[in-house]
Amino acid sequence: MNVDVVIAGAGPNGLMLACELSLAGIRPLVLERLPEPTEENRANGLVGQVVRMLDRRGLHRRLSGSPEPPRPGPSFVFGALPLDLSVLEDNPLYGLPVPQRRIEQVLEERAVELGVEIRRGHELTGLTQDDDGVNADVSGPGGPYRVRARYLVGADGGRSHTRKLAGIDFPGVTRDDTVHRTAQAVVPAALVDPATGGLDVPGYGPIPPFQHHRTERGMFVYAPFPSRPSLVGTTEWPTAGDSEEASDAPMTLDELRLSVRRVLGADLPLTPPDGPGPHMLRRMVGGNTRLADRFRAGRVLLLGDAAHVHSAMGGPGLNLGLQDAVNLGWKLAAEVHGWAPPGLLDTYESERRPVAERVVMQTQAQSALVAPGAEVTALRALFAELLADRDAVRRVAELMAGADIRYDIGGTHPLTGRWAPDLTLDTGSGPVRLATLTENARPLLLDLTPDASLAGALSGWQDRVDAVPARVPEAASAVHDRAPVTALLLRPDCYVAWASDSPNPGADERTALRAALERWFGAPTSR
Repeated sequence: MNVDVVIAGAGPNGLMLACELSLAGIRPLVLERLPEPTEENRANGLVGQVVRMLDRRGLHRRLSGSPEPPRPGPSFVFGALPLDLSVLEDNPLYGLPVPQRRIEQVLEERAVELGVEIRRGHELTGLTQDDDGVNADVSGPGGPYRVRARYLVGADGGRSHTRKLAGIDFPGVTRDDTVHRTAQAVVPAALVDPATGGLDVPGYGPIPPFQHHRTERGMFVYAPFPSRPSLVGTTEWPTAGDSEEASDAPMTLDELRLSVRRVLGADLPLTPPDGPGPHMLRRMVGGNTRLADRFRAGRVLLLGDAAHVHSAMGGPGLNLGLQDAVNLGWKLAAEVHGWAPPGLLDTYESERRPVAERVVMQTQAQSALVAPGAEVTALRALFAELLADRDAVRRVAELMAGADIRYDIGGTHPLTGRWAPDLTLDTGSGPVRLATLTENARPLLLDLTPDASLAGALSGWQDRVDAVPARVPEAASAVHDRAPVTALLLRPDCYVAWASDSPNPGADERTALRAALERWFGAPTSR
């Protein structure tokens, strides 16, 4: 049996990659060792630029249940310190409070619509590769079998079997000095502040919702999600002399109550939620911060947690992993189709590894800011002063959102290498959002010049790149950092490969455009 790409893992990242490959005309096969989707919610929503990326694939409305485009939130936290985003004119930090089970469900539904085959209860057990492809050994309900593929992608989590089979090291650090406890629980209605939705705990005081709340004894969080049970969680740094150490016994609500008392110094009554479960009761000791020493070994590539694991502070995991998938999908498809320029697939690692390194950096910094100790309290006081500055708020918000990414694409325009700004365009039949034009994941030349004459530059690339003449109704030009834009060449991942600010791009700019087309989308079929 031969397929173009085998994806090991049907979590959000593997399913997103399957969708991207299918949009690009590639037939992936997804293998998942679990016979059924897990009932466990490993994430409670999406935070960062990935929210807008999903919007640009038409998936935001499926997840949110609303036709409205995504909106940024007015506030967030960094290291359990408040981040007032209302001071920013262009707030980059978007959020979407949808549980991971629902995210996986929507992505699987979309993948099936696109013709993806997903085999549950099928586990990758071995692999060999040569210059032309990969032999994947699989154990399924009917016994072992082998699949021959052009490429194999490991999207099988932090303990990735694919990574181990490919011989890729996973250096980093493992810490066992923390205990995280989380449960879905009900708190007495009398303790809920109707104005804020937070808690007013007798003997302690007010606690805002949806924020990490640090004390000198640990960290507490209360998240009253709508239409599902609230989450209550703690983080502690136990010492050898503590009597309440984590054990191998199943987590209980009583255990969480005791932990809350230690962290807050006050009791918080907790009762199990009503309705069908299973309801979350989870204890996690320690954590890992690791980064694969390479994202590719021949025809085997790593994606998401298989390539990097880190603290969950700030919710960056799916923001990072799903955008890995969008970055990799079109490049891998170009290799399979045969038009990829030399080195294109290697840019997956050269572009995404630095992003992963920044996520590791900022999550480690946040973990340090919530630790106990007088010196940490002093550091927090300094950070609180810094976060009163609007420029500091913007920098931290862009870091957490992933909006500070600028790939090494070249070009002199401020937008090259950056995420394409959200635009509302007039294409001759009324206003159209840029997100609508990118749902098919095709490269896009957006021509905003008065005579729309740039389409001729696509000679030889029409099979790979779409041209859309348009204008911006609300202004004479799109503006980013006060730089006018009259033309944009977008990669399928919505990053700008070339841009112009000239109303009538001359010969030099057209030459630069053709060079960008050849660099990212291969040689023209004819000249």
